[in-house]
Amino acid sequence: MTTRTPALAQAVFPALGTTATLLVTDPGALSAANEVLRTELRAVDLTCSRFRPDSELTRVNLAAGAPTTVSEHFADALHAALRAAWITDGAVDPTVGSAVIALGYDRTFACVRPDDARPVPVGRPAPGWQRISWNPRTRRLLLPPGTRLDLGATAKARTADRAARQAAAATGCGVLVGLGGDLAVAGPAPEGGWRIALADDHAQSVTEQGPAVAVTGGALATSGIRVRTWLRGGRTLHHIVDPHTGEPAPPVWRTVTVTAATCADANTASTAAIVLGERAVHWLRSTGLPVRLVGLDGTVVRLGGWPPDSRVHRPGGPR
Repeated sequence: MTTRTPALAQAVFPALGTTATLLVTDPGALSAANEVLRTELRAVDLTCSRFRPDSELTRVNLAAGAPTTVSEHFADALHAALRAAWITDGAVDPTVGSAVIALGYDRTFACVRPDDARPVPVGRPAPGWQRISWNPRTRRLLLPPGTRLDLGATAKARTADRAARQAAAATGCGVLVGLGGDLAVAGPAPEGGWRIALADDHAQSVTEQGPAVAVTGGALATSGIRVRTWLRGGRTLHHIVDPHTGEPAPPVWRTVTVTAATCADANTASTAAIVLGERAVHWLRSTGLPVRLVGLDGTVVRLGGWPPDSRVHRPGGPR
């Protein structure tokens, strides 16, 4: 998913193991918006990273089996994760942490061994989000013994929402924040909307024609199984785990792109669709959200009023 809106000020830099993209409609506001985004990124990294030994998430996971009090920022992130689990009936579940680690995604993706000869361990179902004891008023949390939370499915999308909203409020201009496949906009959109090119990989070079969509408000998220993959025991694994099996979700959809009022909701739906596989179409229809699914063979399924593919002219492509 790549932005293709011309004549806007832009900042692009690595963050959270992916690429952060910031666009503003007022070039003079770029510096202030950039500081808002970086502040949000620092906060979510320190709070929700499972790769930092000093993160709050690491502390919470180490305390599993004993009650602990969490910060307001962690409480907000946990609320988003539990909401995602509730609305997807557990297809997106924050208790998959141990399953993700067992598959080999136990360090930042750049450091994951691309070809691991060890056999893939037998998958074990996640403990289940319903077993979490959580009091939002006192921010008191109790995880079942041995449970590891992974907030990755929602924390990044929530950060895109927060950063876009706060940057627009601080600058008064239109703002787009993209964090990998998670994209949120706020403030007045540029004429014609924010033009977003759709691709399997958000970092893919845009040198040819391809499908695009115009976004004027809310958010858009893409989940897929083609980018974050690695080999283990001769099997190709990916990072989206089915909580009910502890295994990577069966490969049915190459990518799923969803638009919603918030990036957290869009990402929840797109991730759930990957997990649900063949059942995704029925479930997505019940949400009423606009969705574009791409099958392994490239077949496109559009739901919820998603428009026919328009083409974005990219440098070097036919016109």
